[in-house]
Amino acid sequence: MKKDIILCGVGGDGIVSVAKIISDAALNLGLNVKQSEIHGMSQRGGSVFSHLRINSDPIFADVIPEGKADIILSSEPMEALRYLPFLSKEGWVITNSDPFINITNYPDINDVMAELKKVPHCVAFNASEIAKELKARSNMVLLGAAAPYLDIEFAELEKAIAAIFGRKGEEVVNTNIAAIRAGRDAK
Repeated sequence: MKKDIILCGVGGDGIVSVAKIISDAALNLGLNVKQSEIHGMSQRGGSVFSHLRINSDPIFADVIPEGKADIILSSEPMEALRYLPFLSKEGWVITNSDPFINITNYPDINDVMAELKKVPHCVAFNASEIAKELKARSNMVLLGAAAPYLDIEFAELEKAIAAIFGRKGEEVVNTNIAAIRAGRDAK
């Protein structure tokens, strides 16, 4: 098993939490994991990204080379577009179609989505809307949408969520699990 995943978005979107859930699920399965994060100006809505490498064999580098990512999981469409050079020809983009417009020269969202739709394997949907209905976070909805492409059993992701968020209470765990299930079913 080998998966190279770029997780990207803007500060506060929960990209680091999603990376932790996937990492913990992979580690629980006895897989090797390497991760590299860049937070940038994340507290001000700046770009946040993480390289997450999972492999049954040893991993010698934590950074994914351009053209080698199996998945780009993005909480924001322009951020997905920014990291497209990392995507392999067979790779998948899973992105929220709801933009976070925090700059005055944000490109026209229709142009951004048109570029993303050129990718042969692109799942773009309004994860924010689904999350709002569930009183959850869109990062969990996106994780659910990415789950079929991770080669990690869905139940392992649920276990990782329970372990990570368990101290916050059963309601938080159940809300996050409902959100990943909704994301899995949304596409």
